[in-house]
Amino acid sequence: MLKKILVGLDGSKGSFKALEEGLVLASLASTELHTISVEEVPRFPGTVGEVVEEMEATDTRFGAAIAQAHHIADARGVILRPHVVIGHEVKTIVEFVKGNKYDLLVIGFMGHSALYDRVMGGTCQALVRLAPCAVLVVK
Repeated sequence: MLKKILVGLDGSKGSFKALEEGLVLASLASTELHTISVEEVPRFPGTVGEVVEEMEATDTRFGAAIAQAHHIADARGVILRPHVVIGHEVKTIVEFVKGNKYDLLVIGFMGHSALYDRVMGGTCQALVRLAPCAVLVVK
């Protein structure tokens, strides 16, 4: 039985398709629905100020996507709990899933990296392989 569902939300069309599926499942199972948005920090930031600037920009970058997700969830009567974290997408999501004991990860087939990986997004492939829970890939 599903108790906690996590949807990857990067603001792409694919992530909103994943959100739609997550909303349906959360409604049917009367379960918690969370989203995760991951902001990658520069690998070698020049200063602490760069990291702080990046963290502040994250609110703006994902703010519109989260607001839209809340609007969609509210219209369906589902409470949405968004999370914005900083790190490498795959590693951060896998650790977040483990640490918070999600039963299902719902992700879009293609995110913003569609230009790089035409068959299946690289992040999607890695999450299917590495996630410690069931993964639903939405096309």
